[in-house]
Amino acid sequence: MRHLRREIKVGRENNESDADQEVASDDGAHLVKLNANLAKVEELSKRLVAAMGQRTPSDAGLQGPGQDLYMKAGLAYWSEMMTNPGKLLETQAQYWGQAMAHFIEMQNAVAEGKMPLLDDDGLPDDKRFANPLWRTHPYFNFVRHQYAMGSEAIRKAVDELEGLEPKDKQRVEFFASQVIELFSPTNYFATNPDALEKAVETEGESLVQGLENLVRDMESHHGEILPTLADPNAFQVGGNIGTSEGSVVYRNRMLELIQYAPTTEKVHKTPLIIFPPWINKFYILDLKPQNSLIKWAVEQGYTLFVVSWKNPDASYADVGLEDYIEDGYLTAIEQVKQITGEKQVNAVGYCIAGTTLNLTLALMKKRGDKSVKSATFFTTLTDFSQQGEFTPFLQDDFVDAIERQIEQDGVLSSYFMSKTMSFLRSKDLIYGPAVRSYMMGEAPPAFDLLFWNGDSTNLPGKMTMQYLRGLCQGNQLAGDGFELCGETLSLKDVTVPLCAVACKTDHIAPWVDCFRGVTNMGAKDKTFILSESGHIAGIVNPPSKKKYGHYVNDTVTGTADEWLDGATRHEGSWWPLWEKWLAKRSGAKVAARVPGADGREILGPAPGTYVKEGAAA
Repeated sequence: MRHLRREIKVGRENNESDADQEVASDDGAHLVKLNANLAKVEELSKRLVAAMGQRTPSDAGLQGPGQDLYMKAGLAYWSEMMTNPGKLLETQAQYWGQAMAHFIEMQNAVAEGKMPLLDDDGLPDDKRFANPLWRTHPYFNFVRHQYAMGSEAIRKAVDELEGLEPKDKQRVEFFASQVIELFSPTNYFATNPDALEKAVETEGESLVQGLENLVRDMESHHGEILPTLADPNAFQVGGNIGTSEGSVVYRNRMLELIQYAPTTEKVHKTPLIIFPPWINKFYILDLKPQNSLIKWAVEQGYTLFVVSWKNPDASYADVGLEDYIEDGYLTAIEQVKQITGEKQVNAVGYCIAGTTLNLTLALMKKRGDKSVKSATFFTTLTDFSQQGEFTPFLQDDFVDAIERQIEQDGVLSSYFMSKTMSFLRSKDLIYGPAVRSYMMGEAPPAFDLLFWNGDSTNLPGKMTMQYLRGLCQGNQLAGDGFELCGETLSLKDVTVPLCAVACKTDHIAPWVDCFRGVTNMGAKDKTFILSESGHIAGIVNPPSKKKYGHYVNDTVTGTADEWLDGATRHEGSWWPLWEKWLAKRSGAKVAARVPGADGREILGPAPGTYVKEGAAA
């Protein structure tokens, strides 16, 4: 018995010793990990300071509205306070009353030790607040409700502000919404339960990774903060996106002209040329085979050419719209005619390239040039009398700042374009990605569309100001005429048969504005198609997906609302309908044309070299 007790005692001592060793081992591992993280934070902090030092201050006017807007809003508020003080006092009292009542409610719940399941009290559905703690924990519930009440108070105050011009009112509303988005509690570590939970689960590793992501983005953007939206290493243009077979058959300082290899024995006689926007790159139309408009058009039996624009640097400062027309559109069209031996082409313009195609067609009309048989416009604005969501950025204070920045840099940097576009959807394109990347430590997703979105380009200085001053602010193309290439160009001069495709939820080129421009064009043969979804998804909408429908109306007159009231909705993609329209204007079938068959030198395989300049890295 004595031996048994001795063995039990020894065994207990051994077990305790093993446990102590295991705890000591765990503590040692944690200490090693902590030291490694601290060393990494120290290294990243040095890189962060160095990245911040690379930042070149941009024009102050690009960081927010001019002082005149603050003054106008302040005077409007002061005037209202003088004429109707009771209304303002009532609004403020209502807000403070709600905020204080909710504070007392939460204080009492905590004091009584209650952890009630709290509902949303009619709060708007918002995926940022999906974590159950926003409803079940008094602290987070309090923070969320206070944010909701504060946001509503700001919106109401701005909505009831009188005495402002409509454009000024719209700008105040926009910048107020930016303040609301900025101060969302999900944007801050101490009030984001997802980030706090992740930090605990990973023993702080998520914060270290988040700091690394922040430093990476600042180094990529020379000290500026702009979240990376997609994994920069997941895609390679010409490798796993932009892979349709073709050849570069012409190159000049403005463009590379790509001719795509046929996949049918016969093709339509009239060739097709697509002019994509030069704000982004053409491979949005060729992301992958399943949704490639380029691949699909070739499969329908068209000799397809696509322009890949040069990504300009400071040496392109004096390049204007006339250069895009003369050395871009007209040169590309002439090259296609020479290669195919045809006298006419069918042309497509997407977004700003569609706007410039209108200028080109008007100029060709003046010159008696009938090289374009028909034109198709994707999400194209030509009438800028209504500036929509871009109103905050198209007033003199902002445009003046752009002009000053261009005088300094020669070009409008892709950074400013990306930032401007992102702030139109700041919740989804700025704050959401920043939270996931910098606070949660997550890697950006491998998403081809977002990769393309981040692979933006610079804009030549002269062209940018012509577009902003003459077209956007002056609305000259739809008005008295736009002076270019020695001619006065107007929408009335666009007389070729045309098909316009707009997208119902497009915030960049609102469909009602696209429609209004089409009604002002001089063509007698007009077709208008309204696709569901937005600026990209509504266009890159292959028939195989059967995802978004479209609307058609045989008449293209009256207002946009009248047109839609009389339109018929059809299931699925608009591509087949457009192809049917295009086929009628593309002639009989001839033997397929292979790039280089005419003896022309092949300069390289698609997607060419220009598209890879300044690529996302």
